[in-house]
Amino acid sequence: MEHIVFLTGHLAQPSLERVLHGLNDAPFTWEVQDLGLQVAALMTSEMIRRRLPQLMPLPVRADRIIVPGRCRGDVEALSQHFGVPVQRGPDELKDLPRFFNRAAQAVNLDEYEVAIFAEIVDAPRLTVAQIVERARAHVADGANVIDLGCLPETAFDHLEDAVQALKAAGLQVSVDSMDAQELLRGGRAGADYLLSLTPDTLWVADEVAATPVLIPRTPADEASLAAAIEQMQARGRPFLADAILDPIPFGFTASICRYQRLRERFPDVAIMLGVGNLTELTEADTSGINALLFGICAELNVAAVLTTQVSGHARRAIREADWARRIMHAAHTHRSLPKGLSDRLMTVHAKHPFPDTPDEIAATAAAVRDPNFRVQVSAEGLHVYNRDGLRQGGGAFELWPQLGLEDDASHAFYMGVELAHAEIAWKLGKRYVQDRPLDWGCAVEADADNDAWCAPGTTLPAERRR
Repeated sequence: MEHIVFLTGHLAQPSLERVLHGLNDAPFTWEVQDLGLQVAALMTSEMIRRRLPQLMPLPVRADRIIVPGRCRGDVEALSQHFGVPVQRGPDELKDLPRFFNRAAQAVNLDEYEVAIFAEIVDAPRLTVAQIVERARAHVADGANVIDLGCLPETAFDHLEDAVQALKAAGLQVSVDSMDAQELLRGGRAGADYLLSLTPDTLWVADEVAATPVLIPRTPADEASLAAAIEQMQARGRPFLADAILDPIPFGFTASICRYQRLRERFPDVAIMLGVGNLTELTEADTSGINALLFGICAELNVAAVLTTQVSGHARRAIREADWARRIMHAAHTHRSLPKGLSDRLMTVHAKHPFPDTPDEIAATAAAVRDPNFRVQVSAEGLHVYNRDGLRQGGGAFELWPQLGLEDDASHAFYMGVELAHAEIAWKLGKRYVQDRPLDWGCAVEADADNDAWCAPGTTLPAERRR
């Protein structure tokens, strides 16, 4: 059985041991080593390198060493130094059960089946350089194909140049227009896909090599889409079919049923689903909308999705779509619920926002003997404590007068920022960790250098003049 050594500090040791004792049927034995510091989050790799040999004889008798999640430094170098794998655990002790459960599942989120077509809806109004710049950003967010959206009664004189510039950049390109002549121009310039052809404009597909996306004459005209599909099948040409997703409350449910009937009638046809009518036209967080729609895509074996980033609230739609397709593909492949695979689509709330109870926080606070302020959040509010006692409240303005920082500008600024973050976390139901930015999932890119946020240390002195 694997033997794991957990490294921690004075304050966290009792809590860590309680959590480990509660891991029923854990497939490992364990021991806890207090590295000789109060706050485990202040642990560094250099500190571990110096202090661990004073606590345990070398070589370390363990199969793995787990250090606090906020431990700074190069843990891979520690692995080489001690000859034992060294791994960061979760940021919070109470996440250890989920940490080991997720590691046991080891679901791969690198795989997906749905291609993302990212539309540049105002392409005719942009220069070629601007189109290429935006396309690169979309690809960085997960797009597979850049869709050039043509505008009614708006000249797109540089359409060919745009297609060729994108192709020269190594990108796949589609041209999206209801004007057959624009589709012809795009196809002749080298576009990979043309959106969209009806039974009346299928002749365009005979003129160019681009793969067409077929749509019905009107969204409810399923017979016309079926006719177009059968004609393309007879020609032996590749294509995608789109039954058109209607917005709420103008036929959304009926359109989902159309996609279901399309799949039943044509089991092997490549289907495209355009999600913009939901993400752009529904004033709700798009991460949840994308999760639901890509779940439908997984069930219907949809080959491609067309998405946009126009409305301000949909400005992360491509990145969300990329995560949604991976998560839903993994869930569908493993025949499991889309739970515990990733929290990147949980942009507003957290599944386990408050790991500590007020009583547990009070017990930790009672053990503190220094003037440094700690901030924690429970279901009942914000908790701020140091050696001078524990304060509890519902927000920054309520707690601020109790801190006595009127003459310490730098610390006042620091505590103001921390209390504001803690208040936001409490009101939304997000996880708060002192000296760390809030986690907004894939809506905000994680800071690559968390040490920059932690420059003052895990806590600042309550009053430097003491």
